Amino acid sequence: MILDKPSAEILTVSQLNQAVARLLERSFPLTWIAGEISNFTRAASGHWYFTLKDANAQVRGVMFRSRAQSVDFAPREGDKVEVRATVGLYAARGDFQLNVEAMRKAGIGNLFEAFLRLKARLEAEGLFDPARKRTLPVFPRTVGLVTSPQAAALRDLITAFRRRAPHVQLILYPAAVQGEGSAERIADAIGTASRRAECDVLIVGRGGGSMEDLWSFNDEKVARAIACCRMPVISGVGHETDFTIADFVADLRAPTPTAAAELAATPTADWLARVAQHGQDLGDALGRQLDDLAQSLDWLASRLHSPAAALRQQRMRLDGLQRRLQHATAVPLATARHALERQRERLRHALPDPRVSRARIDACAARLGTAFDNRRTELGHRQAALRAQLELLAPQRTLERGYAILQDGDGNVIRDTERLHPPQQLTVTVAGGRARIRVDAVESLPGLD
Repeated sequence: MILDKPSAEILTVSQLNQAVARLLERSFPLTWIAGEISNFTRAASGHWYFTLKDANAQVRGVMFRSRAQSVDFAPREGDKVEVRATVGLYAARGDFQLNVEAMRKAGIGNLFEAFLRLKARLEAEGLFDPARKRTLPVFPRTVGLVTSPQAAALRDLITAFRRRAPHVQLILYPAAVQGEGSAERIADAIGTASRRAECDVLIVGRGGGSMEDLWSFNDEKVARAIACCRMPVISGVGHETDFTIADFVADLRAPTPTAAAELAATPTADWLARVAQHGQDLGDALGRQLDDLAQSLDWLASRLHSPAAALRQQRMRLDGLQRRLQHATAVPLATARHALERQRERLRHALPDPRVSRARIDACAARLGTAFDNRRTELGHRQAALRAQLELLAPQRTLERGYAILQDGDGNVIRDTERLHPPQQLTVTVAGGRARIRVDAVESLPGLD
């Protein structure tokens, strides 16, 4: 038998799987998927392999090490999670799988929506306005700490201050930073620090954790306590990728508690180095001036005519040099302050502006409300039309127009004369009620057969 030449190219298995993988990647965008973890394996390479399932189906999933490192909890068998993933195909085995980009515990989405609602409301009130942010003192002598006495963040803060700025006095305002009632305790501790006014700067912070662990710092009471605090507040909550409402309200946000300590006080070594540099500059300037004065003195000595006049002239020059010396010491400090202000201004401009996204959300909400109202009006009109049609077809309305219903003794409706047999007893139903009648005769009407 002679086979016909194929009309299309014959694919290999590898080519087929690669084509299907590309098709899946193009067809399914990055999306959130909820399920329960099973068969979880952490490979030596750091990659995670697991199965995501629900009551009726399951799918394989993989999360590579670079992505898994950003997950703030250790997944276990049976955990309910939500993963953000693309749909793909592992071409080597032909396995359908999810390529997971992010993972969070189930329910985090609801917390994030509550976070966004509170953030939008407080922003509308002006609590995030850069104009109300206060600058930190250049040389704070006392720093307040609002955190848990048992927290690792407290040890990090104390270590950072002792290492960088041992001259700074620390005052702890203890508060639980996690669990039921912790938000009220944090707000109370901030209020206590504000009333006592014992410190120049207040740091509110704790170490990293999940969104649930950090939720106390997303509480409205904590945000308003920070906004009402009398001294500048630095928020140092969680890790660099964690953002809380406290970060937006505080005068300055630090990515970690240790970074908050670094922002609160300039290291003693930096101050000493700056003073030493100014001393060196002053000594150099004074040496140059003395050399100039010695040379001038020699020149003046050769032209000396009146000792008193020469002394007056030298005194005037000395006064001028003294003013120049004072100016030489003031300029570097002013320059450093201006550079610091420029850096702060750059930081203010670098902060994200959520107002554009908020405006888009408001526009979408308005369009959704209008569409809902139009649809409700349309359904109301259709309902009224159907009610009118139903009213016209009601049996009672037919009887009121003069028609009647005949039924035999068994309750069967009489529709033609063939079922009438005199003397037959019938029941007749009209609009006003029923009556019993007897058939004496049956006649056929012309034109109705």
